[in-house]
Amino acid sequence: MFYAILAYHVEDAIKALTPQEDAALMADLLQINDRLHADGSLGPSARLGATQSAFTLRGPGDGTVIDGPFAETKEQLLGLYVVDCATRDDAIAIARDLRRVNPTAVYEIRPIALYLPGVPLAGK
Repeated sequence: MFYAILAYHVEDAIKALTPQEDAALMADLLQINDRLHADGSLGPSARLGATQSAFTLRGPGDGTVIDGPFAETKEQLLGLYVVDCATRDDAIAIARDLRRVNPTAVYEIRPIALYLPGVPLAGK
C-alpha cells in the first residue's frame, strides 16, 4: 500500500534556521531517506518551495489563478514523501522516524488512492 506522508511546519521557524542548522536537519532527514531507498519503500519525496512563490487555481470554469495558498493555518505544507508499506503501522513508524529528527513538524499520513479502477500502483 502506498502512503503519502505530508510534512507540515511553521514556515517561519524553518526560514529562521541558520544555514548550518538547516544543513544538519536535512542531513538527518536524508539518512532516513537513504535507509528507505535502500529497502525499496521510498517513492518520490520533495522539499517544497516557499509559500510566497506558490499560487492557487480555484473557481468555476477555467478558474482564477491567485497568489499563495492562503490557508488559514499556522502550519504550511513544506514537503512530502511517498512510501510503499505493508501496513499502516509501517507508515506510522516512518513518520515517527522523520519526527524524531524534526520534532516540531507535524506529519499527516494518508493512504494513496489512485482513481483508475482495476489498475494497481506498482509497488514492491
